[in-house]
Amino acid sequence: MAKKSPLGKGLGALIDNTKYEKKPVEEAASTSAVAEIDIKDIEVNPFQPRKEFNTETLKELSMSIKQHGIIQPVTVKKLKNGKFQLISGERRLRASKDAGLTKIIAFVRKADDSAMLEMALIENIQREDLNAIEIAVSYRRLIDECNLTQDKLADRVGKNRSTVTNYLRLLKLPAEIQSGIQNKLITQGHAKALINIESPEKQSEIYEKVISNKLSVRETENLIREVNFPIKKEAVKTQKNKLPEEFVSFKKKLSEIFDSKVNIKRNNAGRGSISISFTSDEEFQKIKELLSNVSKK
Repeated sequence: MAKKSPLGKGLGALIDNTKYEKKPVEEAASTSAVAEIDIKDIEVNPFQPRKEFNTETLKELSMSIKQHGIIQPVTVKKLKNGKFQLISGERRLRASKDAGLTKIIAFVRKADDSAMLEMALIENIQREDLNAIEIAVSYRRLIDECNLTQDKLADRVGKNRSTVTNYLRLLKLPAEIQSGIQNKLITQGHAKALINIESPEKQSEIYEKVISNKLSVRETENLIREVNFPIKKEAVKTQKNKLPEEFVSFKKKLSEIFDSKVNIKRNNAGRGSISISFTSDEEFQKIKELLSNVSKK
């Protein structure tokens, strides 16, 4: 079985989180170790990509902290004024405050702003409740603001490059479709299908059909296939009513006998008709005589 990337479990999986040996702040800052610091001395991370926090889950985490304490330390950067700046773990910090804690254990790191943003974004991506657009936005910020290539980003987050690419492609969809993903009106599967339409206007048109008709991902894929590869009605009709070789051969033979155009129609059930064209009374009389001679035999 392939070994999972540590990032798949969050930043806390990078170290042994079953026991923390707390060190003085100065020593912790120089070794990226854990220290116990005053919550009031921690400033909010200005690069925090997460803007909203679910009140109910935050309350549940606060109750858990009251019972078990902090399972995974927050990560902070030591400032020159003796204060600290949060790098990651704002949800844990908020819940700790709600739980009445005055101190919190934290990894104390030395990091520039770019490293802070990268660490905050990567931890944010590991959350299970993120929608596809939130993940895509985080990926885009990591690429644009942290100067990462898609290959390096894939390595950082423990994903295949193709997975990263597919998320980034979602950001090319019209705003209304991105909003639909965030509001769970459509799934990521629907969105991946819509990406295959080149025209934004057509994407929005199909999106409205998906919503109004409550189409499944498979139905959406079939609809998009029809849009991208339209089959002309004439071609469908011709293919459906195509005569078997036996009928084609007989049609040719009749044309030769009557020296006139002959048409044979036949449906899939085997029913049909034979028609012989003529352009003058003389041609009609000729066809009549030929048929009369056949009937006499």
